[in-house]
Amino acid sequence: MRARLIHGLTSFSVDHPWLVIGLTLGMTIAFGLQLPKMTTDTDPKHMLPMTSPVRQYNDQVEREFGLHADNLVVGIVNERGVVNSRTLSHIADLTRQIQKIPGVVVRDVTSFPTIDNVAVEGGDLTVHPLLGEVPISDKDLDALRTALLENPLLRNRVISGDTKATAIYVPLEPSANGREIAGRIREMLPKSNSGDQFFLAGDPIARDTFGYEMFQQMALFSPIAGMVMCLALWLMFRSWSVVIANMAVAMISIICAMGLFIGLGFPVHIMSSMSPVFLMAIATDSVHIFNEFAFRYGEVNNKRRAVLETMAAVGRPVVLSDLTTAAGFASLATGSIVVPVRVFGLLVGFGTLVILLMSFTLVPAILILMRERRIAAVAKRECSRGGGGSPLLAKLGSFCVRRAKPVALAGCLLLVVAGVGLARIRVNNNMVHWFKSDSDIRIADRVLNQHLGGTSTGYVVVQGSGQNAMHEPEMLRTIESLQRELEKDPLVGKTHSVVDFVKRINRVLHNDDPAFDRVPDSAAEIAQYLFLFSMSAKPTDLNNVVDYPFQKANLMVQLKSWDAGVMQGVMDRANAHLKEHPLPGGATVRPAGIAYFNLVWNDEVLWGMVTSFMSGLVFVLVLLVIEMRSLRWGLLSFVPLLFTIAMIYGMVGLAGKDFDMPVAVLSTLSLGLAIDFAVHFVGRFQQHYATSSKLDDSLVWTVARPGKGIFRNAVLFALGFVVMVFAHLTPYITVGVLMAAIMLLSSISTVALLPALVRIFDKRLLKGRTT
Repeated sequence: MRARLIHGLTSFSVDHPWLVIGLTLGMTIAFGLQLPKMTTDTDPKHMLPMTSPVRQYNDQVEREFGLHADNLVVGIVNERGVVNSRTLSHIADLTRQIQKIPGVVVRDVTSFPTIDNVAVEGGDLTVHPLLGEVPISDKDLDALRTALLENPLLRNRVISGDTKATAIYVPLEPSANGREIAGRIREMLPKSNSGDQFFLAGDPIARDTFGYEMFQQMALFSPIAGMVMCLALWLMFRSWSVVIANMAVAMISIICAMGLFIGLGFPVHIMSSMSPVFLMAIATDSVHIFNEFAFRYGEVNNKRRAVLETMAAVGRPVVLSDLTTAAGFASLATGSIVVPVRVFGLLVGFGTLVILLMSFTLVPAILILMRERRIAAVAKRECSRGGGGSPLLAKLGSFCVRRAKPVALAGCLLLVVAGVGLARIRVNNNMVHWFKSDSDIRIADRVLNQHLGGTSTGYVVVQGSGQNAMHEPEMLRTIESLQRELEKDPLVGKTHSVVDFVKRINRVLHNDDPAFDRVPDSAAEIAQYLFLFSMSAKPTDLNNVVDYPFQKANLMVQLKSWDAGVMQGVMDRANAHLKEHPLPGGATVRPAGIAYFNLVWNDEVLWGMVTSFMSGLVFVLVLLVIEMRSLRWGLLSFVPLLFTIAMIYGMVGLAGKDFDMPVAVLSTLSLGLAIDFAVHFVGRFQQHYATSSKLDDSLVWTVARPGKGIFRNAVLFALGFVVMVFAHLTPYITVGVLMAAIMLLSSISTVALLPALVRIFDKRLLKGRTT
């Protein structure tokens, strides 16, 4: 059935090439009309579906405590100290200008001029701006410095312990673009060289900058990858028709896949932004067709017959490898809860099916339109290098057949080394590390984490059993003890909660006596303090840390790292502490915030993709067994994939590289891509052995002739990705290096290990038919 379908499609395309080209062009235009509708989305919260309990709870926490999902941090560092008249003037002017930027939540900008300072006047609690007029005298500056350092709500949050750094916290409206607002702020920064250094950090900047740069990078590297592959194809075949055919298949698949999903309303995320390079590389599978066509034409000297015989010979391996590749990508849609991962898997899976269709329609149509003289020249060059394929590969094949057991043993030893690396892999995600270490974003993040509480924020929400639970002294003291416990973690730079407000008010109302820097003993007193403060200060000061029924409190935790494991450490420490010192009245705690989202991404997304990868391995193995109609041949075809995956990710572990999002995506994608060569090798070997029955000769021929196509495909694939090592974003560099390594290692393991294993297990595989 499949053979008849392949023959029917090929015959139609050969007999009606211009009709096929016209239909293909019409389909491409129809999908291409959707491309201008493209939008982007890099918000990590949108990675989870709307129905996700984590996303719903986080949205609830933000509503209940008046929190903003997106916050920029403008850091000001001065090695002589920021409490000086010039720096304070810069801070005041910059704060006023920032408040005028559209998209900034003006009322909630936190800076020296907007912070409320609690004091007592005439026995009444009063709140004044911390920085009204900029102080000039040393006495006034010293007074401000003392007020900053003695206030636990401010220390390490808006002023560093050595007073060398401060920060302006800039909350953004939900629709605001962090990168654009950061650009506006940079234009406002003072140009005078006064010793002040300015740094911009925060999740919105990293996220929106990445969203912008990923398009810049793909707009640059996609055509570069295409040009490099075109040049390599021309050097391999010296035929522009072959180059045009290959690139046409790639571009059609890209336009159709992107057009379909953009037309369906899906925004482009980091993963789907990489799909053009993936599809361009997958399209190199047609090299097997060109490789065999050159040999066939040299043997039969008839263009139509050469096309039909070529498609008959490579048709089954092409179908199986493309279907396996599509299945590997599509498995992302079933193994992940993350919407962009699902979309990416389906997008590239659909594009791969388009490539499969083009392989049996457009490619034969272009081949039949090639001039006989040019085909003869290509065929002559191929045959002059060895009618049976590459002489060099023939020597390699002969060596692997003659030294089968040593080759297999070497493979086993390499697997042992890889196993050591696999045991060292650490699953972790850090969005800031998606930028190079010398980028402005990484530098700002590093400097602010060094001086202040931290650029990543997590919430530990305490929920009491009833209203006014947060008025109880025992509850507040337990929360305070939890804060002190969390602050023992060196990566926790700052915590603050409603407890800090209560203690501060208590001290101020008792003539700033340090002895009263504690939680009062009376619930009524605590309630009165909070009421007085809420009537005097900005509503958001208390809103962020306690709800109005006073049943819930928000313990805010600033972290000095975006690593997912840091928030996990916070939760582990909190749970261990509360086990020994439980909250009164059966109160509970639950995490939220961007740091927790990163942890969820790490646990549910990355570990989910690991699970999906393991399931995908089993799925691909079952598919191979079904297609090969043999458990033994299915297992044999599976070996290069297993070897390649183990070696690549073993090296990742040995190098100390985190198993992050790009690596996790590649683990699943490699299922379909790395199996491609083994499918071609086994399929062509079985065809040749069925006609010759000479095992060693058939193995050497397969390494030399189809193996040449395998290496050509691998080189083209690797070249398409290796150009990404020059990108500014580390995920693209990681993808470029690892995909190139996966393809090259997969091709080498296919032509080296498979001949050796077939020779070792020939009696079981061939049921005694060996000569």
